[in-house]
Amino acid sequence: MTSKTASAFRSSSGLAVAAVLLALSGAAALIFQVLWVKQLTLIVGVEVHAIAVAVSAFFLGLAAGNALLGRYAERVARPLRFYAGIELGIAMVAVAVTVALAHGAGPFAALERQASPLAWLALAMLVAAAPFLMGGTLPVLLRACGAGRIGQAGGTLYAANTAGAIAGALLPAFVLIPALGVQGTAWAAAALNLLAAIGGWALDRRWSVAPAPMAPMAAPADDARVTRKKKGGRRQEARTMAPEQRRTFVDPGARAAVWLYAIAGAVAMGYEVLWSQMVVPFMSTRAFAFSVVLAVYLVGLALGAALYSRGESRDPWRLFGLLIAGAGVIALLEMALLGRWLIGAQTMAEMSVLRLTESGLAGMSARFAVAAAAVVLLPTMLLGAAFPAVLRIAVPAERPAQGAGWVLAANTLGGIVGTTVTAFVLLPFLGTVRGMGLLAVLACAVGVVAAWRARVAPSMTRAAAVALAGVALVVAATLPSDHLARLLPGAQGGKLVFYEENRGGTVAVVERGEGERRFRRLYIQGVSNSGDAMPSLRYMRLQALLPLIVHAGEPKSALVIGYGTGITAGALSRYPGLDKRVVAELLPAVLHAGPRFAGTYDAATDPGLERRLRDGRRELLASGERYDLITLEPPPPSAAGVVNLYSQDFYQLAAARLNPNGIVAQWLPLPTQNLDDTRALVASFIAVFPHATLWTTELHEMLLVGSMQPMPLDAPSITARFKTPAIRTALAEVGVSSPAALLATWVTDRAGLARFAGDTPAVTDDRPSIEYATWVRPRELTRTLPALLALRGEPPLVGGDAGLAGGIADERAALDLFYRSALAAYDGDRDAWRKDAPALARRARDNPYLRWFFGSD
Repeated sequence: MTSKTASAFRSSSGLAVAAVLLALSGAAALIFQVLWVKQLTLIVGVEVHAIAVAVSAFFLGLAAGNALLGRYAERVARPLRFYAGIELGIAMVAVAVTVALAHGAGPFAALERQASPLAWLALAMLVAAAPFLMGGTLPVLLRACGAGRIGQAGGTLYAANTAGAIAGALLPAFVLIPALGVQGTAWAAAALNLLAAIGGWALDRRWSVAPAPMAPMAAPADDARVTRKKKGGRRQEARTMAPEQRRTFVDPGARAAVWLYAIAGAVAMGYEVLWSQMVVPFMSTRAFAFSVVLAVYLVGLALGAALYSRGESRDPWRLFGLLIAGAGVIALLEMALLGRWLIGAQTMAEMSVLRLTESGLAGMSARFAVAAAAVVLLPTMLLGAAFPAVLRIAVPAERPAQGAGWVLAANTLGGIVGTTVTAFVLLPFLGTVRGMGLLAVLACAVGVVAAWRARVAPSMTRAAAVALAGVALVVAATLPSDHLARLLPGAQGGKLVFYEENRGGTVAVVERGEGERRFRRLYIQGVSNSGDAMPSLRYMRLQALLPLIVHAGEPKSALVIGYGTGITAGALSRYPGLDKRVVAELLPAVLHAGPRFAGTYDAATDPGLERRLRDGRRELLASGERYDLITLEPPPPSAAGVVNLYSQDFYQLAAARLNPNGIVAQWLPLPTQNLDDTRALVASFIAVFPHATLWTTELHEMLLVGSMQPMPLDAPSITARFKTPAIRTALAEVGVSSPAALLATWVTDRAGLARFAGDTPAVTDDRPSIEYATWVRPRELTRTLPALLALRGEPPLVGGDAGLAGGIADERAALDLFYRSALAAYDGDRDAWRKDAPALARRARDNPYLRWFFGSD
C-alpha cells in the first residue's frame, strides 16, 4: 500500500463513504434497541427498575465495545476489513438475541425463582453481546479515515451515525413493526448491518487502506526510545511512546476532558428522563409520540456535530465549556417558558400538515414534533457539538480509534449513571422542575471547569461560563415546583387535587363539575385514564362483579390487573365468597392517588386487598398462583407498552393461571381504536378461549369474558348471587337494579364474536398491530358500537322463566333507547335525539346511570 492510496480514503470523498456506512449501522443499532426494549418488557415487566437494569446492560456493552474494540483497532493492519467483520458479527448476534428474547420470558421467570442474580446476569450478558460489537464501529472507522483533523472527522462520523439512528428511531413504529412484525424487523435491521459490512469490505479491496499500526506494534520512531534490560536471565524489550502518542493516557488535560464528558453524558441522559415528563401535557401515550421525541433528540445531536465539523474552534476547551453550560441553561429556560402558547403552535402545525397530506397520523406526528422541538432541539444541538470538541481535546491524531473509544465509553457510562440517578433519585425526591434546575447547575459547573482551561480569551470565557451558572441558579430557585402541573390538559378549568411525579410517570387527579355531577378524573402521563363519574363507576363495578356472578363454579380468588381509581378492586369486596383478592399495579403514584376517588369501598385502606407493585404480565410470569377470576383494566390498547396485555400470547399466559372454570374478563374500550383494530382485539381473545361472551357495560365500553370451560348462564344461580345485599346495592347504584338488568347487557357468544372478527389477524407479541395502528377516526364509536350490537341475540339462559325473559326484554329496550339517542347526539342528529328524549327522561327517573346523562330528577 502506498501513501498515495492511503491518502485517497482520507479525502473528503472517503470520509463521506465512511459516513454512509456508519449511518446504516446507526439505523440498525437503534432498530435493535427499540426491539429489545419492547421484548424486555415482556420478560421482566415494565417496572422501571427492571427495565433500567436490563437496558443498562445494552449501554454497558456499548461502553465496553467503545473502549476495548477502539483500543484493538489501533493494532489491526486493515481497519476497514475489521469494520466489515464487526458489522457482520452484529447482524448475526443481534438476530440471535432477538430470537432468544422472544422465547425468554418463561425461562427467565423459572430461573429467577431459583436464582435471581443468575437470571439477571444471564439476561444482561445476552443483551450486551451485540452492543459490544456496535461500540466498535465509530472508533474503527475513525481510525481508517480520521488522520489529520480529528474534530472534523469525528464530528462528521458522529453526525452520520446519529442521522442513521434517527431513521432507526422512526422506522420501527411507522413502517417496520406494522408491516413485518418484531422478528421481521430484526431481519430488516440485520440487512442494514450486512450492507455496511459489504461496503466496508469493498472499500478495503478498492483502496487497500492499511494505516501504519501504532506503537507498541510499530517499529520505533525517531523520537521514541527503545530500552532493553535483563530480568530473570532473559533480555526484554520495552518501547516508550513519544509524548504526543501517550497523550490519551497521561496528559492531564485529555484525562480531565474525558471525565468532564462523562459528567456531561450523565447530565444529558438526565435531561432525557426529565424531558419525557416535560412534554407530557403536549403529547400522547401512542408509540408514535415517543418515536418522534427520540428522533428530534437525535436530530439535535446530529445537527450539532455536523455544524461543528464545518469549522473547528482554535480553542476546543473554550467551546466545550460554553456548549455544555449553554445546553443546561437553555433546557431550563425552555421549561420556564412552556405554556399554552405551545398548544396553539402545535394546532397550527397539525392543521397545515393535514391540509397537505389529509393524514391524521401525519398531522398528529407534526404536533408531536413541534412539542419535542420546543423542549429538546436546541439543547441537544449544543450537546451534539460538544462531542467533536472533546475529541479535539482528548484524542491524539496518532491513536484516533483508541482515544475516541475511551471518550465514547466514558460518555456512555456517565449516561447510565445519569439515567439511574435521575429516574430513581432526582425525579421522585425533587420532581421535574427542581431536578432540571440541579442538572442545569451541574452542566454550568462543567462549563466553568472547562472554561478555566481555555487558552483563547480566558477572562471572557470564564465570565460567560459564570454568568450562565448564575442564570441557572436564579431560574432554578424562582421557578414554581408545580409549574408543569399547571400545564396538564385536565387541570385547565378544573381543580388539581393530586399530583405526583415519579420514575414510572406523572399521575394527577383533577376535579370537575358541581353538585351531584362533581367527579374526579385520573390522568397518567397527561392522558385521562378513568374517573369516578357515573359512567366509569358503572363499567368498573361490572368489570369485577359481572364475571363473578355468572361464574360456573364457586369463585374464591380474584386478581385485578391495573388499580386505576380503585373502583374495580374495591368492588371485589362486595362479593362475600372471595378469600383472596389481589391487585397488580405498576405505578406507586396510582395507589397514592386512590383515596381521592369515590365509590371504591375504601379499597386504598382495605386490609383484605393485597396490593402488588408489579406489571400485570410480570405478576403472572413470576408467580405460579392460580385464580378463579383475572379481570383486566389496563390503559387503552393503543397506548405504548400496553398491547402486551391484549395479545394472544398474554391470554395464553392468563389461561394457564386459571383454576378450573376460571374466567378472564378483559375491558374493551370502543372509541380508542378503529373498528378493524377492535376486530383484531376480539380475534386475539377468541384465539385462546374456546368459550367467550361479550357484554356491554357502558355506552363507551364492553367486556370480553372468556374461559377454557363452558360458562352456562344458570339463571337460578345468577339470581341468588345478585340478591346478596352487598352485590345488589353496589350494582343498583350504577343502574343495574335486577338480574334482568344484568343479563340485558349480554351481547353475544363466541360464535358471534368469530363472525365479528372474521379473518382479521390476532394481536400477538410478534405482531402487535394495535400499538402501531393509524390514528383513530373521529366519532369511531358510531361505527364500532352498532357493529357489535348487531351481533346481539337472546342470552342462552339455563333455568330461566318467562318473568325473567320479560324483564330482560324491558331492560334491553331501555339500553337500546339510550344507545340510539347517544349515537344520534354523536352524529349531530338533533331531531332523532329530541324524538327519544321524553321517553328516555322517564326511564332515567329510576335509573341512576341514565339520570347522570339526562339530569332527570
